[in-house]
Amino acid sequence: MKSERMKKVTVIGAGTMGNGIAHVFAQSGFSVSLVDISQDLLTKALSTIAKNLDRMVSKGSITNEAKDQTLGNISPYTILADGVKDSELVVEAATENIDLKFRIFRDLDQLCPANVILATNTSSISITRIAAQTNRPDKVIGMHFMNPVPVMKLVEVIRGYATSDETVKTVLELSKQLGKIPTEVNDYPGFVANRILMPMINEAIYSLFEGVAGVEEIDTVMKLGMAHPMGPLQLADFIGLDVCLSILNVMYDGFKNPKYAPCPLLVNMVIAGHLGVKSGKGFYEYTAGSKELKVAEQFRQ
Repeated sequence: MKSERMKKVTVIGAGTMGNGIAHVFAQSGFSVSLVDISQDLLTKALSTIAKNLDRMVSKGSITNEAKDQTLGNISPYTILADGVKDSELVVEAATENIDLKFRIFRDLDQLCPANVILATNTSSISITRIAAQTNRPDKVIGMHFMNPVPVMKLVEVIRGYATSDETVKTVLELSKQLGKIPTEVNDYPGFVANRILMPMINEAIYSLFEGVAGVEEIDTVMKLGMAHPMGPLQLADFIGLDVCLSILNVMYDGFKNPKYAPCPLLVNMVIAGHLGVKSGKGFYEYTAGSKELKVAEQFRQ
């Protein structure tokens, strides 16, 4: 049952993560303001949410009435000040760019009353550094959802250096109200999920780069040998190679340890615009409407 003291939330960013976060809050009965800079992006996000809800209806997991109620709980905004009005929690899910996030949190600190919790869905950027942009570091926290948000149960709840116990408790309880399983971690580069995952992906890319094995062979070894549902190279495509590179750079800069240095092949692919699923080409090639997994031409043996 939803807490009586928190009824309205704002989600900033209508991309893959943002629309998923808005979806789960709205489905759990919260009033959600979804904010982005473009009405087109908001329209696309609402269409994505509707399609995901339709899929749930077709599977019998929710009713048509529940779908309509969920969509009715979401209000789109292109102006930040309007979108955060009366919200008790803000979840930032903008692009993984440190300067952009800093700017958003400075703006939020000015626009939101002092009691409002400011959460970020960042996958690697320091919560402590983000909190330092505000006058309420005790109320800034990481709330890192997994993709796809409506399906994945985990939420990494990241405590910054100054995050209060009360804020942590509130966000842990809130995550449970969404049907998620929250795990509390401390604020170090990559947190837990990406500190373990990204070196594995990076090592898989190095294995390809050094000619140890091909794309399919590397993914097959990890799927059949380690029981991973998806191979690391396919997973990197799914996450976005630009996102993988960004996270590795954050860890490399934060730890100054060469084991986190991104593979040159990954760097070149991002420069070339081969970002995975989002660009249509990464380690595999992707065609709209096709479920066939085809190795990208340059990696075919």
